Amino acid sequence: MGIVLKQSIQNVVVTYLGFLFGAVNTLFLYTKILPDEYYGLVTFILASGAILMPLMAFGVHNTMVKFYSHYKDSEKDAFLTLMLFVPLLGIVPVTLASIFWHKPLANLVSQVNPMVGNYLWYVFVVGLSMGYFEIFYAWCKVHLKSVFGNFMKEVFGRIGASILLILLYFEMISLDLFFNGLVGVYVLRTVIIKIYAYSLRFPRLDFKFPSNTKELLSYSFLIILGGSASLILLEIDKVMLNQFISIENVAYYGVAVYIATVIIVPSRAMQQITYPLTAALLNSNDSQGLKKLYQKTSLTLFIASGILFVLIILNLNDLYLLLPETYRTGLTIVFLIGLAKVFDSLLGNNTSILYNSKYYRTVLVFGVCLAALTILLNYLLIPKWGMVGAAIASFASIFVFNVIKLVFVKQKFGFLPFTGATFKVFVTLVFLMVLFNMLQFSFHPIINILLKSTLIIVMYVGILYRFDISEDVSGVLSKWLKKRQE
Repeated sequence: MGIVLKQSIQNVVVTYLGFLFGAVNTLFLYTKILPDEYYGLVTFILASGAILMPLMAFGVHNTMVKFYSHYKDSEKDAFLTLMLFVPLLGIVPVTLASIFWHKPLANLVSQVNPMVGNYLWYVFVVGLSMGYFEIFYAWCKVHLKSVFGNFMKEVFGRIGASILLILLYFEMISLDLFFNGLVGVYVLRTVIIKIYAYSLRFPRLDFKFPSNTKELLSYSFLIILGGSASLILLEIDKVMLNQFISIENVAYYGVAVYIATVIIVPSRAMQQITYPLTAALLNSNDSQGLKKLYQKTSLTLFIASGILFVLIILNLNDLYLLLPETYRTGLTIVFLIGLAKVFDSLLGNNTSILYNSKYYRTVLVFGVCLAALTILLNYLLIPKWGMVGAAIASFASIFVFNVIKLVFVKQKFGFLPFTGATFKVFVTLVFLMVLFNMLQFSFHPIINILLKSTLIIVMYVGILYRFDISEDVSGVLSKWLKKRQE
C-alpha cells in the first residue's frame, strides 16, 4: 500500500474518531456539566481564536506546503527559517493592539455580555496557538507525515476538553481553572506538534532567505485573505451572536451547528485523497479525467451527505430529548446549516479544482467579498431573528458562494458536477424524508433513533443497489454480497 493511500485511510479513521469525541463533548458533557452561559463563552473563545488564526499564521502553513518541494535540500533551511519568522508580521501587530487597546476591545465585546471582556486574552492565546499549530502541522505534511498531526488536530484537543469537563463535574477543578486548562490544552497541542515536527527535520537557522522571498510573502498574504474569508463564513455567526443576544444562546446555537456539521465529515475525509488527485490531473491537463473525478466525487458525497441530512432531521426530535430542555430549540438552525453542508458536498472536489488552478486569486477575491456579505447579513438579521437570523445569514452566504464557484468552474473548465444519477439520488432522499416523517415510534429516544435509522439506511442502500445509481456503491455492495455467499 502506497504511503499516500495508507495515510489517507488513517486520516479518515482519525477524522471520524475526532468527530466522535466532539459529539460526546458537544451534545452531552458540555451541555450536562458546564453552565449554559459558560458553554456559550467557550464557543465564543474558540470561534474567535479560529478567525484570528490565519493572521497569526500569516498564511505560512499553506505557503510551506506549496513551495517546500521547489527547493534543493541545501536551500530548505533558509526557507524553513523564513517560514518560522514570517508569522511575526501578523503576531506583533495583533499583540500590540491587544496590549494598548485591550480596554476598548474588551468594552466592545462586553456590551451585551459583560463576562466576555474578562476572557479576551484567552482568544489571543488560542488564536496564536492555533496559528503555530498549523505551521508545524504543515512542517509534518511536507515530510509526508500527516497522521500524527491530524490526530493532534482532530482528537487531542477534544480528549483534553473531555478530561477537564469530567474533573469539573467531580469538583476537582474550578470554572476558572477549567478555562485556563482549556487554553493550556491548545498551547500543549502546539508544543507537542512542534517537538514532533522538529524530530522529522530539526531547523538550522539560515538567514540567507530564498531569492523568491517577495513571491512567498505575496502568496502568504493572499492565503491570509482566503483563510480568513473561509473561517469568517464558518465561525463569524458564533462571534457576532455575542454582540446582540445573551451568551448562553451562543451555546445553544453552537450545539445545533455541530449537529449539522456532522454532514460534512465524509467530505473532509475524502478531501485527504481527492486533493492530490485533483492537483495531478490539473498539472497533466487531463480535462476528461478531471471531469470524471468532479462528477464522481459530487455523486458519492451527495449520496453520503444526503442520507446523513435525512437521518439527522428525522431523528432530531428524539435526539433533543436526550439534551437539556434549553438546547431543544435548534430545528430550523440544524435544517438551514445542514442544507448548506449538503450543498457543499454536492460540489464534490470543486474547491480543490479552484485552489489548484491558475484562478485561485480570483476565488480568493470571491471569498473576501462573501465574507463581507456574511458579516453584513449577520449584522442585519441577528437583531431581528436572533439565532435563526444567524443561521439564515450563514445559509445565504454559503449558498451564494457555492453558486459562484459552480458557475466559475463551468465557465473556465466547461463541465458541471451533476449527472442523471444526481437527480435520482435527490428523488430518493425526498421520498425517504416524506415516508419516514410519517413514521413515529413511542420507545426510548435511543431505540427510536436506532430503529428508524436502520430502516432508512436499509431502504436507501437497497434503492441505490437495485437501480444501480452509483458505480462505486454498487461495486462495494456486490463485493460484500459475493463474500457473504462464499
